[in-house]
Amino acid sequence: MRRPHVHPSNHKESDPMPTYHIEMMEGRTVEQKKKLVQEITRITVEVLGGSPESVDILITDVKRENWATGGKLWSEPRS
Repeated sequence: MRRPHVHPSNHKESDPMPTYHIEMMEGRTVEQKKKLVQEITRITVEVLGGSPESVDILITDVKRENWATGGKLWSEPRS
């Protein structure tokens, strides 16, 4: 069941309102992202309290050509 989005201004002041920013290389499926956000939300509510509607998660898919580690783009061959 899909829950309606609750705008941050509608949150109770007593509710924790964490916003998670997740950056990862593109290539994960929608199903993987769905499971990830469900689990992050579940654990957040378990640890911090509040309601699932108070947890915001933003996922940014980054192209391999825009991510580098150790001075090397991830789009380049790795040895």
